[in-house]
Amino acid sequence: MGHDKLQPLRSKGLKTKVLLKNESIRRFVPDTQKFTKENLRSMINRYEMVYVKPDRGTYGKGVIKAEMENSRYFAYQINQKRLTFNHFDAFYTSLARLIQKRSYLIQKGIHLLKHNNRRFDIRVMVQLSPDNQWEATGVIGRLGHPKKIVTNYHSGGKPMDVHTLLKSHVSASRREALIQEMKGLGLRIARHMKKSYPYLRQIGVDIGLDRSLTPWIIEVNVKPDPYIFNQLPDKKMYRKVIRYYRLGMKKQK
Repeated sequence: MGHDKLQPLRSKGLKTKVLLKNESIRRFVPDTQKFTKENLRSMINRYEMVYVKPDRGTYGKGVIKAEMENSRYFAYQINQKRLTFNHFDAFYTSLARLIQKRSYLIQKGIHLLKHNNRRFDIRVMVQLSPDNQWEATGVIGRLGHPKKIVTNYHSGGKPMDVHTLLKSHVSASRREALIQEMKGLGLRIARHMKKSYPYLRQIGVDIGLDRSLTPWIIEVNVKPDPYIFNQLPDKKMYRKVIRYYRLGMKKQK
């Protein structure tokens, strides 16, 4: 029953609209527009790098990285294939052919921090506790495959301890504060979304940190995979995540 009630939240566009309604969350939401020729033109001119992604999709499938180089060339990459164009029109036509009639979004590109020359982002797991309080139960880093643009585990990404990934970018004390800030953001998102979707019991917030250490909300998953936490050597976090997850599944029935 609970799953069907969350059906609308499979749309990334809808989730973005929900997040934008909250003043304290809005500034962490990257500019996101519907895929059209005009939106692509204005966003690629403004940001030089954008992500073109399916409105409804999982595991990073179908995500395209599009960029403008030296204000003259356009390029896009999907999986490990990269194409370059001399003209915007040819670039757009090729993308439109790839997308066809499906609903896609364009999102401002975040220049993610890197570890060993591979991009990473961070998943914050937020779940309802046994006494119905929101809790940030897990934080894990996702290190992207060296040749791919997405960090998802299903696309060759590697779940890793977040401290290991942040070590070369942030001092130990600042690191702890940054992790707390991301957890706090996850909690605000969960509380805000539950007002509109009372059946929500857990979310996985994908956060991208840029060079200024601003936490950008890449995506909010309403059916997050708890098992990635089992990839960490220390099982403490995983045990809590899976306990709350199973409890949530029971209550949804």
